[in-house]
Amino acid sequence: MAITSTVRKILDNYEGENPGVKGKLFRILMQGKLGGTGKMIILPVDQGFEHGPARSFAPNPAGYDPHYHYQLAIDAGLNAYAAPLGALEAGADTFAGQIPTILKLNSANSLMSKTAGKNQAITGSVDDALRLGCAAIGFTIYPGSDMALDMFEEIVELRKEAAARGIATVIWSYPRGEAISKDGETAIDIAAYAAHIAALLGAHIIKIKLSTDHLELPEAKKVYEDQKIEISTQAARVRNCMDASFAGRRIVVFSGGAKKGADSVYDDARAIRDGGGNGSIIGRNSFQRTRDDALAMLDKLVAIYKGEE
Repeated sequence: MAITSTVRKILDNYEGENPGVKGKLFRILMQGKLGGTGKMIILPVDQGFEHGPARSFAPNPAGYDPHYHYQLAIDAGLNAYAAPLGALEAGADTFAGQIPTILKLNSANSLMSKTAGKNQAITGSVDDALRLGCAAIGFTIYPGSDMALDMFEEIVELRKEAAARGIATVIWSYPRGEAISKDGETAIDIAAYAAHIAALLGAHIIKIKLSTDHLELPEAKKVYEDQKIEISTQAARVRNCMDASFAGRRIVVFSGGAKKGADSVYDDARAIRDGGGNGSIIGRNSFQRTRDDALAMLDKLVAIYKGEE
């Protein structure tokens, strides 16, 4: 498979990485209908852990079967499929080599008390990722949580171990916890900060949420206003997050969030494209639809990222 100039330029930004890690990033970037474009769509299916099976899969019961998600990602021509250990193991042999996979190494759940700290349990290992032939490990951090420092230390060690085995790292950087408000979880200053933290921790691919124009931190608000940083549109806020990700030297994908109307999903993708983002990591907005509707929506998202829509 010949590398495109776009993908070569992206890989050149990862100057400190070994050929194994770059090879895994190459595989993800060159996979599927967006292969070679520098854009990507990843299917993440860790919501069963996060929200429970009924909330995640009852809207489309086919999703209870892990094979469904493998096949959806393959048939839609996506770049990768991400899931926790058990879900990947359930289809690892049947779908071996057909799509790059990302092993989500930590998970939270909805059964914890409200007084529990915002944290996630480590539920897989780098050895599991190697055994299953994964292209990357995935790991969530919660900037703003009292547990954040522990999470930072965990991913630094896991990333080091993964890189030594030629496996890339994806960091889900989701601000939440005691230090920020609910509105602050998606504030632009917090979102950009979260992206920057993930980049500093060594993420090869950064996953963040789309942001609002709310400014949470008084010190940051003053800078945004004094420097007249443009945040009035979603595309401008995506651009600000890309700036925070080493001036776009790191791959950044944006989560789709809870299921919503297709037009909103398309508007988000256009904003990501126009702001210079690398794409979407879209779970509930795909697998909670019927297979036919999901495939049609994902096809249109591919067209949007190619600049055809």
